[in-house]
Amino acid sequence: MKARAKQIDVFNRKSTPYLYLFPTLLLMLTLIVMPIIMVIGYSFFDNVIVIDSPEFVGLANYISLFQDSTFWVSIRNTAFFVGFSVLFHLILGMTFAMLLNTRYLGNLGKAVFRVIYVLPWVFTASVIAILWRLMLSPSGVLNYLLESFGLIAAQVEWLSNRQFALMSVTFVNIWAGYPFFMISILAGLQGISSDLYEASAIDGANAVQQFFRITIPQLKPILISLIMLDFVWTTQQFALIWMLTGGGPINATEMLSTFIYKQGFTRNQFAMASASAVVILLICTAAAIFYVKVQKARD
Repeated sequence: MKARAKQIDVFNRKSTPYLYLFPTLLLMLTLIVMPIIMVIGYSFFDNVIVIDSPEFVGLANYISLFQDSTFWVSIRNTAFFVGFSVLFHLILGMTFAMLLNTRYLGNLGKAVFRVIYVLPWVFTASVIAILWRLMLSPSGVLNYLLESFGLIAAQVEWLSNRQFALMSVTFVNIWAGYPFFMISILAGLQGISSDLYEASAIDGANAVQQFFRITIPQLKPILISLIMLDFVWTTQQFALIWMLTGGGPINATEMLSTFIYKQGFTRNQFAMASASAVVILLICTAAAIFYVKVQKARD
């Protein structure tokens, strides 16, 4: 009896944590896992939701997707958008974080500049879109300043010109997203012991050597995490692009996210939209696997 009671006690202690986790696991299964499985399943049928009895077509949707020229345009635009956004988020975030971490700024100065630099991250996507649509309009502030300094001879349609639309949308996303990098890197910089810098200064290291030999290695785990998260978030960016250009003009800013939206909710091609969504899922999953492997190697 004592042995059986002991076994029951051990079972209760081991099962108790799972009972606490069960509501969260159930919620994740219902809201995350099941929808993903359903979308993957939809991608193998001729069309879903709009047809009562959709037929299984195998890889036909993926073949049609890869033969769609607009899809490849969206891939190219997404690669440009994500690549430059992540790169400049990192550069600007690192630059501003180091400026805010310098000893030459007093506490009041740091507080003021932190509020100023973090403002873009406080605004919602709708506010950012409205703000920049006004500034980038032909009669907006940007054209006025450029004309005042003699940098342009005529007003530029920044969001309506195919030559400038993608760069303009990318610039707005960079402006809106760098504070996340800045705050995270600043927290990492404040966690680096000053003894490391003092010891390296005694050994004759200059500021550049300290940056590459101390700052970057110490921040490496944070930087890898930030880059992976930003890559996934930027790949899925929709609201800002949709409210700025809607994927236009003439697919100049068409991204995977806007392409999927148009397939599903404009053309009612939910099977094609599901196949496109699976492509994004695979890309983000590959990034997540890479991140996990890097973290394991570091540990």
